[in-house]
Amino acid sequence: MELNILIVLAVAVIVTLYKGIKIVPQGEEWIIEKLGKFSRTLEPGLNFIVPYVDDVRQRISTRDIIMDIPQQEVITKDNAVIRTNAIAFVRVTNPKDALYGVENFQLAISSLIMTTLRSIIGEMKLDEALSNREMIKAKLKDNIVDDVADWGVTVKSVEIQDINPSGSMQDSMERQAAAERERRAIETTAEGNKNAAILEAQGKLEASRLEAQAQVALATASSEAMEMIAKATDGKELPAMFLLGDRYINTLEKMTQSPNAKFVVYPADIQGAIKGMLGSVFTK
Repeated sequence: MELNILIVLAVAVIVTLYKGIKIVPQGEEWIIEKLGKFSRTLEPGLNFIVPYVDDVRQRISTRDIIMDIPQQEVITKDNAVIRTNAIAFVRVTNPKDALYGVENFQLAISSLIMTTLRSIIGEMKLDEALSNREMIKAKLKDNIVDDVADWGVTVKSVEIQDINPSGSMQDSMERQAAAERERRAIETTAEGNKNAAILEAQGKLEASRLEAQAQVALATASSEAMEMIAKATDGKELPAMFLLGDRYINTLEKMTQSPNAKFVVYPADIQGAIKGMLGSVFTK
């Protein structure tokens, strides 16, 4: 009988010591409640509590917590749909507030980040949202830091993992980019054709102008030559006929050298033709 009592007492002492001695590992803090009410926080190391009166309510990690924020679809200011997610690094600095200030601080922080991220991106256009990741990250942290502090948590960093247009939006952007490239190619081709046409027209105009000047110069030279011949021969036809005949024959030879010339017809009476030209000169 006495042995049984001793055994019971020994077991009771062991259980009491187990309940009264608490060893808190590094990186954790334990919340102690006395009869259901917050009493104190146990820090890492050897701690003693009142058995059967004090109770460990929650073991809270004080190390950095990595929170993966789920991906969500957000509508931008210009009605574009993008997908974005984030990752947050937080640390519990006040275990009491983390336990009693909110029911589930990790779920609360995740929901707060998602809501704030939608609000920030909703005020931006698609191009701004895709190219200003650092600005979004800074605004996101500034907007949540005060609310999170009320829950005994410090936000060390918030990183935007992905921020991309939705599948349908990507298809639309690709089609728009392809259409823009095609438009630029058409404009470039049209501009090139226009410049080529302008250069060709200018070339033709310059060639026509030079040809007209050449014809005028040739006609002037021929007229002056004829007058000089008429004065030099002083009514004598033979020298004039020789000179005019020589020029006439040279002209016919040049006509035969043209790639477009099929045949050249010489007048039957070359001498009469020359006399006619000579007569017109003398008459002049």
